[in-house]
Amino acid sequence: MLLSFFVTPLHSAPAGQIVERVFWTLTFAAQLVLLVVLLGRDRARRYPLFTAGIALAALQLMAEVLLTGRMATVPRQEILITLADLAVIVGLLVLVELARRAFAGLQRSFGVVYAVGMLVVAGGVLTVWGPWPARKDIILDSLLGKLRLMQLLAQKGDLLVALLTVGLVLLVLLFGRRFKAGWRSHTQMIAIGLSTVAIALLALQATVESIIRTAHPHSQQEYERIIGLINNLVYTDKLVYLCALLWWIVWLWRDEPGAAKAAPELAASAPEEEGPLAGE
Repeated sequence: MLLSFFVTPLHSAPAGQIVERVFWTLTFAAQLVLLVVLLGRDRARRYPLFTAGIALAALQLMAEVLLTGRMATVPRQEILITLADLAVIVGLLVLVELARRAFAGLQRSFGVVYAVGMLVVAGGVLTVWGPWPARKDIILDSLLGKLRLMQLLAQKGDLLVALLTVGLVLLVLLFGRRFKAGWRSHTQMIAIGLSTVAIALLALQATVESIIRTAHPHSQQEYERIIGLINNLVYTDKLVYLCALLWWIVWLWRDEPGAAKAAPELAASAPEEEGPLAGE
């Protein structure tokens, strides 16, 4: 879409396509700015997995642009679905990274108990959420069957990450101040942004599934109205993600409270190096 953005005039493109182009451009630009902030302000060293997640999301956007219309459908789907599955794995690792940052000093046994409890609750919700394919419909003796399974894992994995994110952020907001995730800390700001994106995704999924179950269009106009409503919900979800990117850019550019005071104290407490004329 990025390349066609500069090839096809905006006045000749459908309104929906224009909105898609605008969202794509703003999102990709915000991701690049966030990566610059993470690297330039030395946040990537503290949050390497979060940085990798943003880079992977930017790569997914680029892949959609570069591969659409320039590669056969099946190979393109292989790449996009593989990236989606990889994004789920990275998303889970980001939650582990934030949990370790937020609750540094917590006994490992308590951490394991909390993690297992969150997985049980999130897994239970995911089990009853939405339709699941029947076992007989999962066919792995063909490439298309394997791709369908990978796509299912990506979709359900996104929901699992979103559910775990909401649970983790609740713990961070309730107990983070007792450890290392106090108010306006980078860990808390990252967690708040992730939870906002997760809640928007869960709300989108629940609303779309409700519309599909209850909507019974009897005319082409009713069908188009339902599709337009779903598209608006998708655009709202994209807008929430864009706002989260801007949120991270602002807060990760700033230093954490007390960082400005801590730097001179650390410099003063550091042992002075002896110069070559120190003994003279």
